[in-house]
Amino acid sequence: MAHPKRKISKTRRDKRRTHHVASPKTISICQTTDAPHVRHRAYVVNGDLYYNGKLAVENYTSIA
Repeated sequence: MAHPKRKISKTRRDKRRTHHVASPKTISICQTTDAPHVRHRAYVVNGDLYYNGKLAVENYTSIA
């Protein structure tokens, strides 16, 4: 297996990684509740928890 002849410095490594940027999350509008939410995540509307446009939990309270 190939190994680097010299150690790559942290500065050089970080310069290479500057182009790896997190992309913004896609926001969708629920057809049932018309609420904006992050795709593929559950979301709360008026105290109820929804996922895929369907009511998952009534009277939802967050634990954290």
